[in-house]
Amino acid sequence: MADGHLVARQSAPTSSAHALFPYDEAFSRNIGLVSPDEQQRIREARVAIAGLGGVGGVHALALARLGVGRFSLADLDVFEVANFNRQVGATLATVNRAKVDVIAETILSINPTAELRLFPEGLDESNADEFLAGAIAAVDGLDFFNMDARRLLFERARRQGVPALTAAPVGFGATLHVFMPDGMSFDEYFDIRAGMTLPEQVVRFGLGLAPRMAHLKYFPPSVLDLSGRRAPSMGSACLLAAGLVCTEVANLILRRRPIRAAPYFFQFDPMVQTYRKGRLRWGNRHPVQRLKRWWVLRTNPALRAAIQAGRP
Repeated sequence: MADGHLVARQSAPTSSAHALFPYDEAFSRNIGLVSPDEQQRIREARVAIAGLGGVGGVHALALARLGVGRFSLADLDVFEVANFNRQVGATLATVNRAKVDVIAETILSINPTAELRLFPEGLDESNADEFLAGAIAAVDGLDFFNMDARRLLFERARRQGVPALTAAPVGFGATLHVFMPDGMSFDEYFDIRAGMTLPEQVVRFGLGLAPRMAHLKYFPPSVLDLSGRRAPSMGSACLLAAGLVCTEVANLILRRRPIRAAPYFFQFDPMVQTYRKGRLRWGNRHPVQRLKRWWVLRTNPALRAAIQAGRP
């Protein structure tokens, strides 16, 4: 124990694992899209994933199959039956098991030479720096409503010079935002400040994730239950989000193209068969975003009430 928190567990591959597991053969079908030297760079990279549920677990799976060889994994939750529709680690065999242990086992079943740092207490002020140490990228897999941990992740990643990514499953589609240490910050883009209530933060987070609202025809803001901290989420959307994150992490490692960081945004929605992207100048402070926030609250009394209930 250290300051009341569990020390991160280390899982380093044994020398026999390195000797017996044919890494080059296991990831040989990547070659042609990446060179052998690039695959080795992928193997040597560390990715830090906070939250291992709907998106976080499938991010880990996609990155493991890319051949990433080092992970930092944080989650304090266990799998439940209610996770079955969207969380890759949720099965009858894993109910009530720690998500961090299940996802770690999944990674090692794909690549037994992977080196893991496990944070079963989740991400907090006491371990954020250790969690991010040596990472090429930090990935947000946290619950949609866990804004305190999310803001901590992006703030500490920025301080440590680590690019940070968030990809949200929105309806049947997914979004992608990249935050670089020298670019617009998470709080600046989403226009979130200390002292805001959780409902206020969540509404701003949602509007900033999908500024062009490709999903709006079938996913109205009224389906969000801010007081109950519930939102609908599809397994197919989580898989799509993982594809976006895995590709962007590969680009951060290999630098095949320039990084399009916030205020750039991306949303792909296969239900309405559209891909929307752009650059949202000033983020949520843009006048059009402010107007959208006013409209959402004006037309959704439950959201408005949830925000008002949290204010002094």
